[in-house]
Order: sequence, then structure tokens, then C-alpha cells
Amino acid sequence: MNYSRLLLFCLALAFTQSLARAGDELDFLSGLEESRTLRQMLPNHVNGLARACLEARRQKIAFLTTAEAVLARKQYVRERIMTAIGGPPEKSPLNPRLVGVLERPEYRIEKLVFESQPRFYVTAHLYVPKSGRPPYPAILFPLGHEIDTKARPTWQRMLGTLATRGYVVLTYDPIGQGERVQLYDPDWGESKVFRNNTEHTILGIQCMLIGDNLARYSICDGLQALDYLVSRSEVDRSRIACTGNSGGGNLTAYLAALDDRIQIAAPSCWITSWQRLLETIGQQDAEQILIPALKDGLDYADFVYAFAPKPYMILSAMSDFFSITGTRETYDEAKRLYGVLGVSEKLERAEADAGHDYSETLRMAAYRWFGHWLKGVEGNDAEVAVTLAFEEELRCTPTGQVNTSLGGETVFSLNQKRVQALGRSVPELKNRADFTRFQEKTQQQVRQLLDLKTSQAEEKLAPVIRSYGKVVRSGYLIERLTYESEPGILIPTLLFLPESPAGRKAALIYVDGRGKSVAAGPDQELEKFAQAGLVVMAIDVRGLGETEVLESQQAHDVRPYFGDYDSAMTALVVGKPLVGMRALDISRGIDWLQQRVEVDPERIYGFGKGTASVPLLHAAVLDARLKKVVLEDMLWSYQAIVDNRIHRQVFENVVASVLRFYDLPDLVAALAPREVWVVNPTDAMQHPLPSQKTLQLYSFAQRAFQLAGDGSRLHVQARTSEAIVKAYPGLR
Repeated sequence: MNYSRLLLFCLALAFTQSLARAGDELDFLSGLEESRTLRQMLPNHVNGLARACLEARRQKIAFLTTAEAVLARKQYVRERIMTAIGGPPEKSPLNPRLVGVLERPEYRIEKLVFESQPRFYVTAHLYVPKSGRPPYPAILFPLGHEIDTKARPTWQRMLGTLATRGYVVLTYDPIGQGERVQLYDPDWGESKVFRNNTEHTILGIQCMLIGDNLARYSICDGLQALDYLVSRSEVDRSRIACTGNSGGGNLTAYLAALDDRIQIAAPSCWITSWQRLLETIGQQDAEQILIPALKDGLDYADFVYAFAPKPYMILSAMSDFFSITGTRETYDEAKRLYGVLGVSEKLERAEADAGHDYSETLRMAAYRWFGHWLKGVEGNDAEVAVTLAFEEELRCTPTGQVNTSLGGETVFSLNQKRVQALGRSVPELKNRADFTRFQEKTQQQVRQLLDLKTSQAEEKLAPVIRSYGKVVRSGYLIERLTYESEPGILIPTLLFLPESPAGRKAALIYVDGRGKSVAAGPDQELEKFAQAGLVVMAIDVRGLGETEVLESQQAHDVRPYFGDYDSAMTALVVGKPLVGMRALDISRGIDWLQQRVEVDPERIYGFGKGTASVPLLHAAVLDARLKKVVLEDMLWSYQAIVDNRIHRQVFENVVASVLRFYDLPDLVAALAPREVWVVNPTDAMQHPLPSQKTLQLYSFAQRAFQLAGDGSRLHVQARTSEAIVKAYPGLR
């Protein structure tokens, strides 16, 4: 036997077991019944806020009892959609080009490229009938999230059938799919992030920071596609319909709500209800979620109202992941209001005993609906047999990608132009009065965007505390407890109390994105602070540490890219960003900390690390009780997310529209003249920035500190190898 290896194994096992015991005693709720509740605490809270918004909406909808009220609601919905996407997309020349034709016996397929914005290319197919007499009724067919997009056999069959029946049909690749991959990687020969849903949301987060929505670009595509459709001499402009499945159903709902040229609508496998969405699959990718829809009182039925009183058919599937119960509830609500307008017959629904697809049952229902309202016929004929083309035959670009064939703009490049046009201008600080105005304005903007009406310091609320015992260590002890940040929100806490002489001591509230216990073991960071004589309060703000949601996500790449996507998105939709909720947790912790007899209330400091540093920064801007602040491994700016093609683990810190008002270096500047350390700031991919670049990026903050009285109080640096208390000498 190799006794050396056995000894090493035993030592390793003992070390692992000791770490496990240390973790158990510090993550003290893990073995208790409370743990299960805490893991659901954040989603339960944000979903509760969402339900409150929906209840307020239901009360308003109940008063829609006249045609005038319904039409006023229609106008309100349109305005809210336009505001959510950043305002009406600008019109620009289409510059359409015919790049090929595929001939079929009853129709032809024209392969097109047009521009929905200057040099933002859209690859499209126009199906044109060969029989009958033009002008023909026309159908716009936006596509969903299918990998094969225009080449999908189901679409070729459906569009070929429609063309054979005498409809002109225009379909096109959505953003991020087919020939329009936005994050194209020439080495992979596909998107950098593989799934189109992930690509959509990466781009969508960049849009959110500007105050836009990725739907702005997809809606612009659709409106420009309509412009092209009605420009064709073969098309009867008075007979235009729109239909699509899944993401195409989403776009059908948007376009029908916004463009009066559409006379008939039939979204498939998308309409449900917010209540059922929250109860089932949760939040969808970025372009399907309008922020702050629930705060604005919108639900899926509102897309139908916005189209009233024109004919609308809701197509759905009983085995869809979009709740059929939600679809039925939305239909019932909308049916009542169509009745108020006296046009109940113009709203119908069709269900298929099938899954998430534009199945034959739904296609036949759509043919009948279009035939009845566009041509005055029943449209019960069976689908025709069509000649299916391979994907290569259907390409509109030589390489199969706009990126490599045509170049031009992408959502990424257009976003950068948008932020330049809409974003804030860096204020010019000439004197102390300029700085004071900047500081006050920044505080006001932070409070407004986070929806924090007043600080907890002003409310003077007494936190509810629950104790879970103590851990005794050499030179200090650790109290284990929770406090209530707001009703139903419990914050697990470790309170390090030094055994140094009696008297009030400086205190540090410590928030680590990895959880409160990660740096709390022997010889680790928090012990060093305690041994230096500080009272240390390490907390798990909601959604981190012991309160992190661990359930599996919709796809394997959601959490690595976006963290707790579902909770963070729901928070944005109700108008209360997760950053603000976590900042509130920190301020409530200060409320309790300053009441401890061991603590000097004039010497309370803040330490944020990783993901948690952004909420701590926001809390510090609004809470002057934090006299000194350390921000370690923090995303250096929101602008960095817009400037980098891809990003990861930033979504929980997103504040909608923030780049129209402030950026993270502005918040650092607003902390002057308090002492601040910015240590190892990171880029959008969580990579540390070079130290020489870091100083340049915080030059505005440095100027603010100089005007506030002492430029030396801002420390922007790489982490030193010294002991933690030596790295931050002012934290004593």
C-alpha cells in the first residue's frame, strides 16, 4: 500500500469535512425548514408585486363598459407599447433588391433584401400567385424562433398554400436567426452564443440600458416589411392580414396593435395571460417582454384591444408551454370588450390538441379566417402539395449570412448609436456648486429609477430580528441571525464581534455576490477585519447566498449568462429593479447595525464584492450613514455592456433606461467627499481591467472628489497582495 498517498487522501478528506462543517455553521439555515422558503423568497416576492399590478389592472378593466372607454384603452395601450420600445422607429428608405426567383406552378418565390434601417439588412421571401386577377389580398408572416426560419417545411407548405389560394405573402428572417445572426462568429460559423433566445436577450439587455427594447428593432422590421408589401402593385392595400407562430405570434400581436394597415390578425401559440405565465414557464426572452408592462397595467388582452374592432383570431395549442388556461382567460376578457363595441363575431379562437406549433388544425382555422374576412369565402380546401426547397436554394445572400455577405449594421452597432444620441452628457464640473448640483441630481435620479420613494433611514423602522445562535472563534464570535428588510424578506446575517476592549467600534456591512460565508472562514477576509477590531456584518441580500434561487432554468445557458433571469426580469416589469431591492436590504441592515451597543454609528462602512457591489454603490449614494465604501470586482460601468458584443452575469444589476441618466462612475463621483476604494473593476465579461486604463475611466469621479474637497479620498487600484486590513487602511 502506498501510505503516502493514503495519508494525503485522509488529510484531504479531513480538510474537506472541516470546510463542510464550517459552511454548515455559517450557512446556518441550510439544514432548516426556513431554507426551502428562503430559496423561493425572491420569486415569491416579485411575483406578489406582479399579482398586485394585475389586480389593480382588473379593477380598471371592469370599468370598461362603453365603446368610448374601450377605444381610449386602445390608445393608451399603443402609447405604452411605443414608450416601452423607446419611441416610434424612424422611417428610412427600403432600398429593396430582388436577388433571385424560384418558380413554382401556381406561384413564384421572390428572394429579397431590404433595409429596415439604413444598412440594417432584412432577408425575405415574397410569395406571388400566378393565377387569378390582382390586386390580391396580402399576408405578412413574421417568423418565430425556429432554427431553419424561411426554409422550414411547415412554412413552405403554409405559404405555398396561401399563394395558391390567391394571397401575396411576405415572410422574413427575424433578428438573430436565419441569415440575420447578429453575434456571428466566423470561426464557429454561427452565433457566438449558439441559441437565438440567448442572443436576443444579450442584445435586449443592451437595449434596456438605453431605454429601448429589442422589440424596437423587430417592430421596425415588420413595419418596413409592411411598407414593402403595400408598395407592390399586386397587393390590395385594403386587405392586409398578419399571422405568425411563437415569436412570430408575438410580432403579430405587436404589429397588429400598432399599424392600422393590418386589417386581420391571427397570432399563433403566443397569447396567454401574465398570471398564468408567472405560474408556469416564467419570463421569456427580451423582445417578448415590454418594460414596465405590469406597472403600466398591461396584459396580453391589451394587444387584442389595441386591434379592436377589427377581426382577430387567437390560435392556441392545448399542450403548448404557453398556458392554454391563460389563453382562454384572455379570450374571455377580450370577448367581453369586443361585445361592448358590438362586434363579438370579429373575435374568435381556435385550439389544437397539439404542442407548440402552427399545426395543421391551426393552419386550417387560419385559412378559414382569412378566407372569410379577406375574400368572402369559407376557405375549407385542403392544403396543397408544394415542392420543398433546400435551405441553400432559399438563401438571399451568397454565404447564407448578412454579416459575411453584406456587412452593414447590427443591433449592437445601432445600440451604440442610440446611446450616443439619447444618453446622458457628462456634466462639466467647474466648481463646488456644480458638484453639489450634480450630486443632488444624481441622488434624485437613482431614487426615481429604483422606485425608492424614501430612504429607510428617514422612515426609522425597527427591523425584526431572529437569532440562530453563535459561533465562537479565537479573538471574536459570530452571531447568526436574520432581519426583515420588508414584509416577507428575510436577510441571513453573520455578525462578527471582536473580543477587543469594550466601547463602540467601527462597523463594516459586507455584501458578497457569492454569499456571506464565502470569505467568512478561518484566515479569510472577514476574520482579518474582525481581528483588526471591526464589527463586521456579512449579509445575503435577497437572491444571493442562502436566498439564491437554485431551481433549474429554462435552458442550460440562462444562469451562466444572466443569473436569476426570471426574478430580475419580473422586478423590471413591475418597475422595481432588483438593484433597488437589494440596496434597500443594505440600508435596512444599517438601521439595525447602528442600534447595536458595540457599534459607533458615525463609523459604519460598506464593502461590496462582485455582483453585490452595484447594489451597495446605489445604497451608498442614497444613504449617507455609509461613511466609507469599498467596491471590489465591480462592473466598472453600464456603458461597458453596450460597448461589448457579449456580456455575462450583469442582468441582475440592470436598471432600465439608466444610461439616459447616470452610469456607475457617476455614482462613485456622487459619493464624494466620503472615502471610496474602487478595486479591480471589471469589464462586461467579468475580466479585470488593466490598472492604467482604470484610472482613466474614473477621471470624472476624480475631478468630483477634488471639487468636494479631497481628491486623495478616491482610491482606484488593483488589489494588493497585502493583508486585507492593510489594503484598506482607513477601515479601522
